[in-house]
Amino acid sequence: MPVSIGVFLPTSGPHHIGGAEIRAAARAAEDAGLESLWATDHLIASQPMLDSTVALTTAAAVTDRINIGFGAMLVALRPVAWAAKQVATLQQLSGNRVLLGIGTGNPAHGDIGWRAAGVPFAERGLRTDRALTHLPALISGDPAPLADDLHPVLSPPSPVPPILIAGNSSRARARAAAHGDAWMPIDPAPADLPALLTDLKTRAAQHNRPTPTITIVAPTLPADPRAAADHLAAYESAGVTRVILSPTAEDGRTDYAYAAALRAAQ
Repeated sequence: MPVSIGVFLPTSGPHHIGGAEIRAAARAAEDAGLESLWATDHLIASQPMLDSTVALTTAAAVTDRINIGFGAMLVALRPVAWAAKQVATLQQLSGNRVLLGIGTGNPAHGDIGWRAAGVPFAERGLRTDRALTHLPALISGDPAPLADDLHPVLSPPSPVPPILIAGNSSRARARAAAHGDAWMPIDPAPADLPALLTDLKTRAAQHNRPTPTITIVAPTLPADPRAAADHLAAYESAGVTRVILSPTAEDGRTDYAYAAALRAAQ
């Protein structure tokens, strides 16, 4: 299967962001035949950023086929039951098109958003690991043992979406092996992928789990779609199943046109 191609919604940046822009971008990406739409997630970032869940819900409302992805949700910023409720609701409203990327956040944005949410920045990895142990049960409507005397059941339930673990670190790979359907690093060197995949496979086997697939965020690709398609073929040989192209234009239309040309060149 050719590598699937996803793109980011224009949910962040110094330019004006509104509902019209999100709706137009979502329709354009679906019309281009792309596989998935993604939204970044931070409470306070280095530039203005819309809430990911609301933005993705807006995109889901004006599309029918394209997958809707968190790239990546910071579950550690939220009470885990509330995060699960958001995901389950978006699954319901989108017709089960959610791709649940989960990460611990880019340190470049600093810790102010974490302090504003009352969450220790230093504990974001530990809180993410704890959340991952409960999210599937909460989303699917099963009792979740959040504490000895607390086993909530959320309703209505939804199918648990694919879980993609973001991050380039060894700890991110360990998290993907233990909890993820996919590992989602940012632009790893193609030459490093075979060793990284072997490491991922070894870690997954320790948990008696299948090896997660690989989704690459912001891969470095040539500007010429035909040359870029050759790069995707190399990624496919290395075990990559999806790429999410980095945003470069304010409204996304240039990016989506490139992505469509790349898809056609595969």
